[in-house]
Amino acid sequence: MIGFSVKEWSAWAPGLVDRDAWRAWAAAPWLPAGDDTPALAEVPAMQRRRIERLGRMAIQTAFWCQQADDSGIPLVFASRHGDVARSMELLEALAAEEPPSPTTFGLSVHNAIAALYSILRRERGNYTALAGGMATVEAACVEAAGLIADGALEVLLVIYDAPLPAVYADFADEPDAGFAWCWRIAAEGAGAPAYRLAWAPDRPGEGAVAGLPHGLEVLRFFLSGESELTLAGEGSMWRWRRNA
Repeated sequence: MIGFSVKEWSAWAPGLVDRDAWRAWAAAPWLPAGDDTPALAEVPAMQRRRIERLGRMAIQTAFWCQQADDSGIPLVFASRHGDVARSMELLEALAAEEPPSPTTFGLSVHNAIAALYSILRRERGNYTALAGGMATVEAACVEAAGLIADGALEVLLVIYDAPLPAVYADFADEPDAGFAWCWRIAAEGAGAPAYRLAWAPDRPGEGAVAGLPHGLEVLRFFLSGESELTLAGEGSMWRWRRNA
């Protein structure tokens, strides 16, 4: 079991661009859809043009959540699929016997978005990019809790994903949506709402989620005020609890 406090949060998805909209969504959730892209006004236009939509979503929420004068805070960027659309571009080029774009390759790797954010912010601290299948949120929280246990005062946690390309539709095992959200996490009891996360072996039939991807269901729980949530993912039952 791990515990932590969430000192700040932000989120972005098509049609959900401010806190009031997200709180209303948590009370009556729906699957975000659309091609909207965050403005990302914090980034100069020349640099912004290099960032694809998924990166803009993730980086926008990170900018909103990290205080302007924060420096050196560890970063955990987590996405189940990453920028798979860029990977598809590379595969299509190879299939057509065309030379793949070096820029596309460089920005397709899983840590590219975290690296871009660290460059934009001139961050020189630790950053991690991970994927944990359906349980990516929980894997990221365990990583963040480990960093706090090692002495970090806060950790910036960014969760993000985009719809899969159509060619992968038959492999999807949960609803598809483009979204990003960010928590600024500190040790439990840091004067902010606290949460506990425990896990146990999976029990078939429990923890099913209908209508939302796993990552958005965790955010819905966070915003809803509910006391507990149980989700299945990657062979485990993940039990979230809001501390009174």
